Amino acid sequence: MDRSDIAKLAELARIEIAETTVDEVAKSITDVLALVDQLQAADTDGIAPMAHPLDATQRLRADVVTETNRREEFQALAPAAEQGLFLVPKVID
Repeated sequence: MDRSDIAKLAELARIEIAETTVDEVAKSITDVLALVDQLQAADTDGIAPMAHPLDATQRLRADVVTETNRREEFQALAPAAEQGLFLVPKVID
């Protein structure tokens, strides 16, 4: 990648890259692209895609209520509440 490529990428990404770091950014991007090329060269025929490399399953907890209902308590602290709902100022006309 050269300086003009970096300038174009910076414009597309809406970022500013200082002139003093353009060469460093170009080298970093070139290194990343080389890694992508290396990964694309790997033979993946016959390998099934997987969601997790360890094929682990997530333990789920029981779906039970563990706290008491404190809605009345919290609504008493609210600036405005009506019929069990918190009232907020209108923001869209």
